[in-house]
Amino acid sequence: MPRVYVSVGSNIDRDKNLRSAIEALREHYGVLVLSSVYESVAVGFAGDNFYNLVAVFDTDESLEQVAATLADLETAHGRRREGERFSNRTLDLDILLYGDEIRHDHQFDVPRAEITRHAFVLLPLSEVAGAARHPETGARYRDLWDGFSDDEQKLWAIKIDL
Repeated sequence: MPRVYVSVGSNIDRDKNLRSAIEALREHYGVLVLSSVYESVAVGFAGDNFYNLVAVFDTDESLEQVAATLADLETAHGRRREGERFSNRTLDLDILLYGDEIRHDHQFDVPRAEITRHAFVLLPLSEVAGAARHPETGARYRDLWDGFSDDEQKLWAIKIDL
């Protein structure tokens, strides 16, 4: 059964949307492991700050089924896909890892490239999977975080009950 790591983010009604998304993920997938929640400035566009975390679950669903479930959940939370790629979001759910699968095609980017590019993805991932290894590089996520340096990507932990 693959272990799935999902980046969860919101910068519109952040508390409400994160709580609702985590509740829906629990209803669908059962037990979740959650990182801390981090606040960060928007990356790639001028917008309100984001709340981000990583949710982890095991499932017997295919990668395609998980992606469809997450897309449905985003839509149910008012996510709009028209317009600019980098924009404010009610809910953003991205599959970071699906077991050890490596798939980069028109439909999937797994492991997701943002893992090594964005602090708001790598820090919470290193928190819940520090000793795990990136399926392509073999590097541990803890080590990737320890070596990460981008002074422009500021983030800080916040307290939210999920």
